[in-house]
Amino acid sequence: MPSDNESPKPPETALRESSTSSANEDSEGEGSQKSIIREYAEAIVIAIVLAFVIRVFVVQAFKIPSGSMIPTLLIGDHILVSKMVYGFQWPTDCKIQVSFPPVTCYSSEILWEFGLPQRGDVIVFRYPEDEEKDFIKRVVGLPGDTIVTKNKVVFINGKPFKDEAFTQRIDPGIIDGRINARDNFGPITVPPESYFVMGDNRDQSLDSRFWGFVKMNKIKGKAFMSYWSWNGQGSWIDWVRWDRIGKFIH
Repeated sequence: MPSDNESPKPPETALRESSTSSANEDSEGEGSQKSIIREYAEAIVIAIVLAFVIRVFVVQAFKIPSGSMIPTLLIGDHILVSKMVYGFQWPTDCKIQVSFPPVTCYSSEILWEFGLPQRGDVIVFRYPEDEEKDFIKRVVGLPGDTIVTKNKVVFINGKPFKDEAFTQRIDPGIIDGRINARDNFGPITVPPESYFVMGDNRDQSLDSRFWGFVKMNKIKGKAFMSYWSWNGQGSWIDWVRWDRIGKFIH
């Protein structure tokens, strides 16, 4: 019962108040929905930025498309490459493009050096004859080394390079060096800040014997682990090479 001093509100006033309350609730609901959408958008943007930063500065994934590094790496291996093993690299000579990543860089400058490539390192680098492509090979010659191959045997500074543990030579034939540099090559001296690289599958590798040296500022990093390996041939049970998952690259 309303008191004597309080007069009942007219119906129009009650309806107006009810409409205002409903409008406030709708406004709060829309604001909450917009807040959720904004949070998801921010999370996606942050994730993309972090992925890009990790890919450029820390570690990058690659897939092996050819057999030039058999038996160390097989076709279908997916590997991780450390971008910081030789130092903190700052990308240079970059090009913006409409894709992911939105920027492609063809060189790098080491701001803080942690070390230099060593003989035996498996490295990824820009292919000197087409820098849109990445190649993977093993470092054989360091700056100042003299490299010679005689009948498939590699000599470094006059001494045979012991590479039997990680290489294969499947063609018993010997090619004259005047025809092809595969089996007989050099002598040649590796220039400063450059490296002589070869594929472990010696008879089926396009490497420094044919196109020259890899410059230090073109090296993207050192391969260190295979995180996935896809065969895709034979029985479905053998499609995945389980024994190669998590295998370190030496």
